[in-house]
Amino acid sequence: MHATDRDLRSRAIELIRDVRAYLRYLAELGATHVEEGSASRDLLPEWRERAHSSSMTVGDEENAWERSTSPREAPEATVEGETPKEEELMAGKRRSVHSVERQPERAAEQPALFGDLPLPSTAPPIADRTLDDIRADIGECTRCKLHRSRTTIVFGEGDPRARIMFVGEGPGAEEDAQGRPFVGRAGQLLNRMIEAMGFRREEVYITNVVMCRPPSNRTPEPDEIATCEPFLFRKIRVIKPDVVVALGAIAAQSLLGTKAPIGQIRGRFFDAHGTKVLPTFHPAFLLRAPERKREAWEDLKKVRDYVLSRSRSEDATR
Repeated sequence: MHATDRDLRSRAIELIRDVRAYLRYLAELGATHVEEGSASRDLLPEWRERAHSSSMTVGDEENAWERSTSPREAPEATVEGETPKEEELMAGKRRSVHSVERQPERAAEQPALFGDLPLPSTAPPIADRTLDDIRADIGECTRCKLHRSRTTIVFGEGDPRARIMFVGEGPGAEEDAQGRPFVGRAGQLLNRMIEAMGFRREEVYITNVVMCRPPSNRTPEPDEIATCEPFLFRKIRVIKPDVVVALGAIAAQSLLGTKAPIGQIRGRFFDAHGTKVLPTFHPAFLLRAPERKREAWEDLKKVRDYVLSRSRSEDATR
């Protein structure tokens, strides 16, 4: 084996190690792509061309490359080759990792919650025309384990062009039996809250993060939320409400991509999913802690005033 071939093979092995380490780094960040460097486009053809005269066959080289970028190593990260001598280029790429859209957008006003870390990216949003399109896509859903114990899928109901959208955690026993959201005791309280704001239930849209009742009304588990919430985000894009009211911690954390408790973020507007999101207490919590109703009412007045101001502004421009 010629010295140049040995150097090339050594370079390729180092390259594979660097790429595998880099992919692990990307996977930890949740990134799906990085910016492409010109050096990466030049190396692979050179490597394959020179390999014809070396003891490593082209097939061996391609297998090694595939192993270095195997989905088992980094589930969602893909990257072209990096030359091992370009350490500065690698460092620059690490700094340039960024998200493309999640998921919808995340709440831009939460630096204390997210720090400087980039948020996970998602595939481009599905372009639904109507809520019926989303419902048809859901079908008789068996995507997560909640389907095993549900009676009905509780999709949501209300005005498909509502200015206000209420999002809860998940259906309870009454909701599961009737196929409608918020029809039990908590729903009755929500109806009164909506009416106090000056609206009727039929004028808003009401749904939940998960559409199937968790057994014994337990909190939805992370995999169940992750399966169902893309449909929620699609509903928001179709309805285009002025404000989404997140009822309780699960709804707020899903919509805002945070683990912050509801007490820290309630009563504040956040930009997410192309609209405003305001978290407040869940009606079921208010039934257990009626002394917190005043705080919830202050939150809802902010929503009411914001929606009315937008409506007046639109009327003035017509």
